[in-house]
Amino acid sequence: MIWKWNEPPAMNPSTDLPFSPAADRNKQPILERLQALLPPRAQVLEVASGTGQHAAHFAAAQPGWQWQPTDYAAEALPTIAARCAPWPQVRPPVRLDVTQHPWPFETGQFDAIYAANMLHIAPREACKGLMNGAAIHLRPDGWLLLYGPYIVEGEPTAPSNLAFDADLRARNPLWGLRELGTVCAEAQAAGLHLQARHAMPANNFLLVFGRSAGRQPS
Repeated sequence: MIWKWNEPPAMNPSTDLPFSPAADRNKQPILERLQALLPPRAQVLEVASGTGQHAAHFAAAQPGWQWQPTDYAAEALPTIAARCAPWPQVRPPVRLDVTQHPWPFETGQFDAIYAANMLHIAPREACKGLMNGAAIHLRPDGWLLLYGPYIVEGEPTAPSNLAFDADLRARNPLWGLRELGTVCAEAQAAGLHLQARHAMPANNFLLVFGRSAGRQPS
């Protein structure tokens, strides 16, 4: 099983639903960055929605975002549906394995595709699958938005990220922090280019990919 978050979710006594402390900590900084990138009305696909906490938080704040949650784990879908039930603009969650094509969506359907804390807890081929799928399902001016920790060549890696990387690899040899250059190479092979790299709390980044090498996000 591929966990969406950095640690397996616990149960939240107030909702009786699985709950990720990491998702709760980072939801507001990510929302603020997404609000700066996306228009008030947008079609967004979330890859690896996990416990659904981001989908619910973003839907509450942005009623004009039509949000499509997904997850690799079929057992996660009922939790996502239950947590997002109060917001009609969140569509029913669907199972999505990014390495299996075609994805169950229309070509060019989304203004943005968003994934948080996914690539380092998935096999390396998931990066290629994500990039290829994003290139197909993003609108021409859409963004692929990836949140999480990365190893940046030529820059020091935070000790906490090095420890996290070692822990991930000990748990599963297919996991581990991804090198930014490798992620960008996979994106370029699919026709996407890194437009911006935003520093986020706790040594994370929000990476913004688009189709044009020269276009910059607002």
